[in-house]
Amino acid sequence: MTLLTYAALFLASVVVTLGGCALFTNSIEWLGKRLKVPDGAVGSIFAAVGTTLPETSIPIMAIFFGAGQDRIDVGLGAILGAPFMLSTLVIPILAGLLLLYAKLGKRAATFRLNYGEVRVDLQFFLIAYGLTLACVFVSFRLTHYLVAASLMALYVYYMRIKFSGQQGDQTALDPLMFARRSTMPSYGMIGLQSAVGLGGLVAGAHLFITAAKALSADLGVSPLLLALLIAPLATELPEMSNSFLWLYRRKDTLAVGNVTGAMVFQGTFPVSVGLVGTDWNLGSSAVATIALALVAVGVTFGQVLWGGHWRPWLLSACALLYLGYALYLYGS
Repeated sequence: MTLLTYAALFLASVVVTLGGCALFTNSIEWLGKRLKVPDGAVGSIFAAVGTTLPETSIPIMAIFFGAGQDRIDVGLGAILGAPFMLSTLVIPILAGLLLLYAKLGKRAATFRLNYGEVRVDLQFFLIAYGLTLACVFVSFRLTHYLVAASLMALYVYYMRIKFSGQQGDQTALDPLMFARRSTMPSYGMIGLQSAVGLGGLVAGAHLFITAAKALSADLGVSPLLLALLIAPLATELPEMSNSFLWLYRRKDTLAVGNVTGAMVFQGTFPVSVGLVGTDWNLGSSAVATIALALVAVGVTFGQVLWGGHWRPWLLSACALLYLGYALYLYGS
């Protein structure tokens, strides 16, 4: 393909993703309002799980229904790449956009968050991913099965905590796009719009990864770089798009919860699939992604624990972990 074709595919993926994002975020906000659930659950559960389910099918299909060693590499790359990218790239970009919006006079340069809920998300991720790393050094399969079961139970407990929170003020919502004249749209219309929006997000990610695979082949990029960095960049486009849009609309709880909630989900359910379906024998590059993700989340958690809030410039600096690792893989 020519450079113009690549550019057209990337542009089309962005347009489709943004369109799906607008539909999905609008419908998810209305679903939360109709169900009277806390804002934290809307972002961390509804939006996060909704946008991660399509990409979660990648490791399931690769590990349990694929053939050959390549299936293991693809599955593990999908499992480990997503948390790594969310923690070392998406959160830093979110902080950078906050600073950009502030410079443009769109909002203040501080996150408006319930940091107690943020702390809960980060704690759950650190526990889950800490167990994930520990299993690398334990070859006993029964231990892997027990940890997998523990991670699933941990996520169920996490959902219980999120749904028990206080409901936020969700009165100032734009009309549902599929029912603009309705002051309280039906669940059917909300579900239909959610499905169409999610379909747009998946289609946009598919276009992106198609272009990325072709470009990486032409440039001679290693398969590991594609599995751990490029593919997750495409599959995490839904989370990024949703969060960036919510941040622009000053709905910080939804924006941040969408990312941190996705991290908790990605650090529990897909990891359980990997622990059960493979021998969890990871190479040094794969182990490095787990360690770097833990470092990045440790920095974000430390800011909340000791400073009481996030400093956007310090969050943005965590992107150096992603860039450094990408350069290391590219040069190896």
